[in-house]
Amino acid sequence: MVVLAGLALAVVAIPPSRGAGHRVKLTGEVIDSWCQTTGIMVALGTAHHQCAIWCAVGGIPVGLRTSDGTLYTILRVDKDKANVANPRLLRLQTHEVSVEGDLIERDGLRYLLIDQVMDDHGIINQTHADSGIQPFGE
Repeated sequence: MVVLAGLALAVVAIPPSRGAGHRVKLTGEVIDSWCQTTGIMVALGTAHHQCAIWCAVGGIPVGLRTSDGTLYTILRVDKDKANVANPRLLRLQTHEVSVEGDLIERDGLRYLLIDQVMDDHGIINQTHADSGIQPFGE
């Protein structure tokens, strides 16, 4: 059990891959998969930063969206084999990053096992005013 910001997170062991992935280098935005796929929020950059952190802490899978719109689910970052809810991912939410790792494709889904975050460009700067969306009807 890991406690982060007063919340208890279950530690989940990631089993070894059944099939070998292939090495990739990708650049994209670290995303909250719930808001990204449902469209419930604008789900981009500063306009979505705090919500993305809350979703990740709550157990929503974190992903990477590349500039061509391809989505990848991140299963591991920085060789952390014991914890899917890696605190490093919380610090990277809504950041544009360049990563290197293994890509495993199974049943039409893309999973990333990230070995290294090579570059962190920070938060993609889009505010609610920029997107035209006012949260909670304000």
